[in-house]
Amino acid sequence: MKPADDVETIQREMTVFARRARAAAGRMHPELSLVSYTLLGHLEESGGCRATDLAAHYALDKSTVSRQVAALERAGLIERRPDAEDQRVLVLHLTEAGRRILAQVTESRRAAFRERLADWSAEDLARFADYLVRYNAGPAPGRRDQGRAARTHDQGRAARTPD
Repeated sequence: MKPADDVETIQREMTVFARRARAAAGRMHPELSLVSYTLLGHLEESGGCRATDLAAHYALDKSTVSRQVAALERAGLIERRPDAEDQRVLVLHLTEAGRRILAQVTESRRAAFRERLADWSAEDLARFADYLVRYNAGPAPGRRDQGRAARTHDQGRAARTPD
């Protein structure tokens, strides 16, 4: 297979992967879209952040994030609190309900992945994980900064590398 064919196969299979991920997210918790799940996960991981930080991190338009944040607030999954260092700034945080939903959906997703990958060898799983981390660590098309993505790549490799 030629490199151009490989790239075409990768693009096609990643599109299938993304469609399956969206569909699975909808089945696991119909009120929580894949984007909402991702934003909740980021808020948990970061300990809270501003909506503009979410937009920058995911390279999304501020209006898109604003709509998602408003929906998550209405659902009682996140709340805004003044920043401890600058009371004029509002920081988004998970509520207890948000933590519960995120934990439930995360466990459902993990179970689905474990089932899907059950017959893969440990070597195949490690290789696939490394490739995904490497792919996601690169800058998005049209963006020069790697920022957190590069750190995530390094952390992912370190987590799988024995001391």
